[in-house]
Amino acid sequence: MSFWSGPGGSQQLIKSDRGMIAMSDDNMMMKQILATHTPDGREVDVKPVFQLIEDILNRATLQASSVDMIAQSQLDIEDKAQQASFISMIEAISFAIDRISCEIAYKALGGVDAHQTTVSLFNMLAAYSWDAKVVLTLAAFAINYGEFWLLAQIYSTNPLAKSMAILKQVPSILEHASHLKSRFDALNNLITAMMDLTRCVIEFKDLPSMYITHDVPAFATAISLIPTAVYWTIRSVVACATQITTLTSMGHEFALSASEGWELSTLAHKLKNINEHLRKQMAVCYQHIDERKSLESYQTLLNLFEMVHIDNMKILKALIYAKDDLQPLVDGSTKRRVNIDVLRRKNVLLLISDLNISHDELSILEQIYSESRLHATRLEGQYEVVWIPIVDRSIPWDEAMQNKFEYIQSQIPWYTVHHPNLIEKAVIRFIKEVWHFRNRPILVVLDPQGRVVSPNAIHMMWIWGSNAFPFTSLREEALWKEETWRLELLIDGIDPELLKWIRDGKYIFLYGGDDVEWVRKFTNAARTVATAARIPLEMVYVGKSSKREQVRRVMAAIAVEKLSYYWQDMTMVWFFWTRLESMLFSKIQLGRADDLDPMMQEIKKLISYDRNGGWALLSKGSHIVVNAHGTTVLPALLEYDMWKDHILTKGFDTSFKDHHDKLHSIAHPCCRFEFSTHGGRIPEGMKCPECQRVMEKFTTFCCCHDDNVPGTQY
Repeated sequence: MSFWSGPGGSQQLIKSDRGMIAMSDDNMMMKQILATHTPDGREVDVKPVFQLIEDILNRATLQASSVDMIAQSQLDIEDKAQQASFISMIEAISFAIDRISCEIAYKALGGVDAHQTTVSLFNMLAAYSWDAKVVLTLAAFAINYGEFWLLAQIYSTNPLAKSMAILKQVPSILEHASHLKSRFDALNNLITAMMDLTRCVIEFKDLPSMYITHDVPAFATAISLIPTAVYWTIRSVVACATQITTLTSMGHEFALSASEGWELSTLAHKLKNINEHLRKQMAVCYQHIDERKSLESYQTLLNLFEMVHIDNMKILKALIYAKDDLQPLVDGSTKRRVNIDVLRRKNVLLLISDLNISHDELSILEQIYSESRLHATRLEGQYEVVWIPIVDRSIPWDEAMQNKFEYIQSQIPWYTVHHPNLIEKAVIRFIKEVWHFRNRPILVVLDPQGRVVSPNAIHMMWIWGSNAFPFTSLREEALWKEETWRLELLIDGIDPELLKWIRDGKYIFLYGGDDVEWVRKFTNAARTVATAARIPLEMVYVGKSSKREQVRRVMAAIAVEKLSYYWQDMTMVWFFWTRLESMLFSKIQLGRADDLDPMMQEIKKLISYDRNGGWALLSKGSHIVVNAHGTTVLPALLEYDMWKDHILTKGFDTSFKDHHDKLHSIAHPCCRFEFSTHGGRIPEGMKCPECQRVMEKFTTFCCCHDDNVPGTQY
């Protein structure tokens, strides 16, 4: 290997002849080292040995800059050292460590070239794996280096240590510590680099072979570089050991020469470069392993949902948290941590959302949930709701996100996952790909056996609340069969005042839009017609599904000019439009959006009208008379004189409808729909409720919504 070339080890193109010679020498050197490698299959558990080495060098190296007593290390290895297997392993490798120690000391005193000493060590360690070679060599160095600093720490209080320290000239060396600072600093830097690189080599050895093999380029590159890393680490050990040996044999008078100082710093730089390159490959390897594990977990999750279970525990643990080492849920009512077992054999509604779930959504869900608990029957009390927060793992989790999560969690009365990081990547992928979660909340319903009985019951919840229990697709079909096109379907229990008007049989205009001038013309025309026709008429402004600020401005004008009744609470406006859109999404989910169902055709018209200016819906009590676009309903009112004579014979509602339908047949405004990519499922095709032709489909950047996201238009 010759990735690192030249004395400084810099990663650069070698242009000079001298550089080419150096690279050639490096290649020959590594061929020589590779030739010594003849492993016989013996295994050495290097991690506990390396842990001992770290403990020794941390205590010793940190002491090198002064003669003060070192603080106790936090590393606790006593239990491992007492284990019989560990002691047995130490006994097996102690002879090799002693031989290495003697070899280094002998060659250092004899002035043998560092490369030759390193090669001799590789010959001694030929039967060991690459990670074992470097750890055994480091162990030999740690014993000698640790002994030197142990004497430095205790010689003043221990008579035996004092005598030994005098023979090794320790007191004299410490007296001149300030003059030797540069030497110890250089040693410390190199030792740190040696340990970092060795740690990386061990880490590669521990990578799980079931998830990564040599056909992964990053892993293959790293493995081919390990011999180079081991060589330069052992050679650095030789350099450090030589410095200590020379210091203890020749005393403090021996000054660090310029060439020796250059060698230590050069070796440290070389090891850091190698470590940096290996760490980059390590990062790629970990990413590959993570992807393989995630794919395996994802497939396991798919298989799990195809199996039959006696209860829902396996499913819920796979989705939320599989281990038993912590309580993964928080009870919203008590704010205490609980186990997943609280959900055993219950109908579970998984509320899945990101951290941008709106106050409106939480507010309405809380009302529905609280009412279901207050008036629950024995059967309905068996369902629980769990919030599953989904966050983008590529975005670092910061304090602002934590605060936002904690705030939402504090507002929720049902169960929540303790923290978003408990949800694995494979689960997030499953939720997005199988359950079609994007950014808007979905409500996946699991029965007591963990089977999915509704891929998204959020629409059922908005439309029928807890009356939709047990929230199955069959229940959804049954509820639709019971519905008719009437005003109560649109209003539900949003406003008790409207329900009173319905019971009184009044004429009611629901209207919306964001054009204040159109609102003025419409309300004035409607009031004029009602007065002339002598009918009891009420008008309710219900805003628009988007553009909240424009809606607020229209509301302000309505309030000042007393144009009509309106909902002051924007949550009511939001809920009205959310329920209406939920009706469409519910039909899409059931595959019935294009059925020739008169009720669904009217719902689609109303949603489309909202996207295209003003609109109005006239009812007499519960019965809906006209569902009209602004371009036809206002002219019909303004042309009252043209149809007023029919009121005596046909009645007001029929006369108005007949005239409006004539205008509509001429204008014939076709419909338009927009589906945000954040909304989850998007229908493959749509038919226009006006002309019944298949609508054209466009992918656009939709700027008419508050979220401003790409979407699909029909």
